[in-house]
Amino acid sequence: MYNSKPHQEHDLGRLHQHMLDTRLAILVSHGAHGLLATHLPVLVDSTEGEFGTVYAHLARANSQWQDLAQGAEALLVFPGADAYVSPTYYPSKADNPKVVPTWNYLAVHAYGQAEVIHQAEPLLAIVSRLTDRHEQGRSEPWSVSDAPRDYLDGMLRAIVGIRLPIARLQGARKLSQNRSAQDIAGVRESLSASPDYLDNQLAAHMRPL
Repeated sequence: MYNSKPHQEHDLGRLHQHMLDTRLAILVSHGAHGLLATHLPVLVDSTEGEFGTVYAHLARANSQWQDLAQGAEALLVFPGADAYVSPTYYPSKADNPKVVPTWNYLAVHAYGQAEVIHQAEPLLAIVSRLTDRHEQGRSEPWSVSDAPRDYLDGMLRAIVGIRLPIARLQGARKLSQNRSAQDIAGVRESLSASPDYLDNQLAAHMRPL
């Protein structure tokens, strides 16, 4: 992705945390079936491989897995908080009106060659780990093992697993770093005071550490 130097994020721990916090990623690939994208929940194992490994599953009816099986490079997009930034947020505008609107946002892109998994037991492990992740914290968490095994076997035959060792990571953390401290504070305060909770989410990332 295009990402100017002031907004590049290289801290591996912060990149992994962003990925772990993203509930729905976008899997993009290009192959015999053209350019394809699928929105899907993923499991990120930050301890496996140099940059981590991502696990997920696709419907067998989704032809994207066939392109991945043929070696098409995969891109996983992990979107984050974002917000419109008005020139009126900059205190410096009073002295210099040469300002225009922009957009602040967080994003991580992960690239790699995906492995396609058809075997029932590895598939069961993937869906079980994904389910456990999203059920944790519930008063009565549901487990994959709660469903009848013959029913699960039929469901597993309808999906394929994906294992994607990450070959490279790109992170964007565009938080007005190219502005003065005064203007950064103005953006942060304006977004914090916004009635839009999405603006508030972005402002939280701009708070001084």
